[in-house]
Amino acid sequence: MNSPRPVDARISVIGAGPGGLTCARILQRHGLKVTVHDRDPGPHARNQGGTLDLHADNGQLALREAGLLDEFFSLARPEGQEMRWMDPTGRIALHEVPEADELFKPEIDRGHLRDLLLDSLLPDTVRWGRALEEVGGPADGPRELRFADGTTVETDLVIGADGAYSRVRPALSAAVPEYTGVSFLEAWFSDVENKHPDIAELVGAGSAAAADGDRGLFAQRNSGDHIRVYLIRRVPADWITGSGLTIADTDGIRAVLRHEYANWSPRLRQLLTDNDGPYVDRPLFALPVPHTWEQNPTVTLLGDAAHLMPPLGVGVNLAMLDAAELALALANAATVADAVRAYEKTMLPRSVETARALQGGAEHLLSADLPDPAHTGDNQR
Repeated sequence: MNSPRPVDARISVIGAGPGGLTCARILQRHGLKVTVHDRDPGPHARNQGGTLDLHADNGQLALREAGLLDEFFSLARPEGQEMRWMDPTGRIALHEVPEADELFKPEIDRGHLRDLLLDSLLPDTVRWGRALEEVGGPADGPRELRFADGTTVETDLVIGADGAYSRVRPALSAAVPEYTGVSFLEAWFSDVENKHPDIAELVGAGSAAAADGDRGLFAQRNSGDHIRVYLIRRVPADWITGSGLTIADTDGIRAVLRHEYANWSPRLRQLLTDNDGPYVDRPLFALPVPHTWEQNPTVTLLGDAAHLMPPLGVGVNLAMLDAAELALALANAATVADAVRAYEKTMLPRSVETARALQGGAEHLLSADLPDPAHTGDNQR
């Protein structure tokens, strides 16, 4: 089958996260037709997570191509670039405070970014409640999307933007995410200025981190007077059930944390145990390095579907850069196959290089060593 011109192609994005929505927005700005399929029943079916720092050299570049950079800056929090590194006594050992006009990596809540992108799309671009089961059809197209509800869709290009456990990835690669040996336990704090003033003061306007070599924590200020704390530990992926607990057993988990962080200062231990509501278990997975595949003219990947890495500040930024480059390749290529080839020629070497640099990076989250002050402005968390 001859590869169609992008303007004539049926383009299907799987996943309505920042990467998939950025790709759809830029495609539409260039007059190309696209449909986004997402497994969630609606745009606000679940919490979208914490806050992101979008970098000037990737995430912000993608938003500029999307025509949304000014709207992003109106929502972003430049003060969120403040960063405090503490030792387990609670002493601030290194403090990065942004300049008044610093805009290299301002923070924005994931939910606000997603709404910004969703609102920029043409009506009915996103089809909700579409849980992809598999990609079928011949390798040279057309492809068939098979959904959990029994429906199918024929398409000329499948863009997998569906994250760590992508249902598109098996059409290109047999790789599956592997546990890094490090896990996050997420704790939420609400109405912090009134209910948790000491924690609000401790974290400040941006983020705060501490580690002792075996365990750590990372706290982030979110909008709406919220703070999220990620407790970072080297544990088995099933440590909760292995301890005879469930994720709903908040008191039992608190007892484990009090024991593990017993030598930390009482002030820091508030971040472990004074949270509002239950914890969220987030074991960290990553794709093998390098992760590449044989080029296919009808399927490609972006973001975590292509290069899942430890959470060191590059994930969403790279996903949005991937999305912009893929959309621009489609806007400028003679055929879909040419666009996929051009996109992957740049994306795959970049992602392999970055993944190699971050390989084992989950362990670095536990390090008690302070970052080099000369490079804290480039810190990717």
